Amino acid sequence: MHLTPTPHTPYLRLDGITKRFGNFTANDQINLEIQTGGIHALLGENGAGKTTLMNILSGLYRPDAGQIYLNGQPVEITSPNVAIQQGIGMIHQHFMLVPQLSVVENIVLGTETTLRLNLRQKAHEIAAMSEGYGLAIDPYARVGDLPVGTQQRVEILKALYRQAKLLILDEPTAVLTPPEVNTFFEVLRQLAAKNHTIIFISHKLEEVLRLCDAVTVLRRGKVVGTTTTKGSTRQALARLMVGREVLFQVDKRSGDATQQETIDRALPDRVVLELRNLHVNDDRQLAALKGISLQLHAGEILGVAGVDGNGQRELADAIAGLRSASQGSITLNGINITQWTAQQRVKQLKLGYIPEDRQKMGLVMRFSIARNLILKAFQRLPFCRHWLLQRSAIATNANEAIQAFDIRATSGDLQVHQLSGGNQQKVVLARELAGEPALIIAMQPTRGLDVGATEYVQKALLAERSRGAAILYISTELEEVMTMSDRIAILYEGQFLAILDAETATVAEIGLLMAGDRPAVQPTSLTTTSEGDS
Repeated sequence: MHLTPTPHTPYLRLDGITKRFGNFTANDQINLEIQTGGIHALLGENGAGKTTLMNILSGLYRPDAGQIYLNGQPVEITSPNVAIQQGIGMIHQHFMLVPQLSVVENIVLGTETTLRLNLRQKAHEIAAMSEGYGLAIDPYARVGDLPVGTQQRVEILKALYRQAKLLILDEPTAVLTPPEVNTFFEVLRQLAAKNHTIIFISHKLEEVLRLCDAVTVLRRGKVVGTTTTKGSTRQALARLMVGREVLFQVDKRSGDATQQETIDRALPDRVVLELRNLHVNDDRQLAALKGISLQLHAGEILGVAGVDGNGQRELADAIAGLRSASQGSITLNGINITQWTAQQRVKQLKLGYIPEDRQKMGLVMRFSIARNLILKAFQRLPFCRHWLLQRSAIATNANEAIQAFDIRATSGDLQVHQLSGGNQQKVVLARELAGEPALIIAMQPTRGLDVGATEYVQKALLAERSRGAAILYISTELEEVMTMSDRIAILYEGQFLAILDAETATVAEIGLLMAGDRPAVQPTSLTTTSEGDS
């Protein structure tokens, strides 16, 4: 049974929490206090120990040393069920909901053991609870029909229904539009005002400063600092996270101005990628892209903004040849490649594809770094001769990539599952940017990365842009799209609602478009790059 908060006592206190996996120490003497009704951020690089610590609180791991206190009382959290009984609820980045079930069915799922479940009564209770928390929702609505922001309300209500007093939120804004983020933050403030204690895990430092009362930063398994957000800055928090200064506003015009002007003049104003009336189906054979058209030029980054699930994956896969177009055409460097296979595109054209899921689509996790680096070229020289792999050439290539891309590994023989998320992404980058591709499809290239790894990925892509590559930059992170792009296309329900100039577009304008608020006057052309182009 969960404990009732008392005044002036931290609701959660961790004292010397330590967790080891073999010789590796994931959490090293973690001390942490979070006040009742506080919204406390937990920050750190990939591999800093945040997930391990939250898994300990959630009952998935047991610490090797240290003690957890809830409202001043020592507790032993031996399983997820015990964590729930202690009033700890975790809301994951990817919602744990059954789309086919109603709101009330999702909320009570797993809590009722009676054979005579009165859904009408439960719906009445949940409706009253949701009104009381300012989370009004139709308990009979089918979850799969609800917008993402409303589904997140269901997740919160599910935790509150189980009487959670401590809520752990893991990257909770990753799939929300800017207006939905604002609404969500109001909900969290209301919960805190009702004495719920919140741990907020995020890589978005602006959101942390805007929402949270205090921040604890982990680095290499240790607490390196705890501070209030009042008076703190993104730069200060990032410095604590990575131990050095981090650039947030990357310079799209890399190098000095004279050098960049020379590069710009050297780039021909040519179309690298052209899509005309492209229609693509999703895995269920439903229309995912509904007649989109665009032109992408050499030395240009075209950002694609939108809430996840509006056709981004199908767009990237269709260009890469992993998914067939049902209608329309794809032209790369003047060649119609609509009917080409993925293998033909890789072999005959310079195309790099950074997929959204590095572990499932970008890497073979049990392969070494060296073997992952040659996945697209293992049948060609210098890696293969007379159908035999050339180990020396493969090892040399790996060593060069490790140096060039700052991959934190002792050798190319290390299996990629042993690397942090940021270093895994560097392996993908090293492979996909090899050979100076003319077109780079970057699908969520910084998803799940800390500020240091994000900075590295963005700099690498900007260097490719300066070289003359055309880059399709697809991300649900609006600030990131605005920072990196020359133009921004807003994708909603499989259609481009507008393509805007990144220098003049505003967050409010793009946020409304991402939510489906179509412009009063439709753009006359979605392929223009400057006045007079078409």
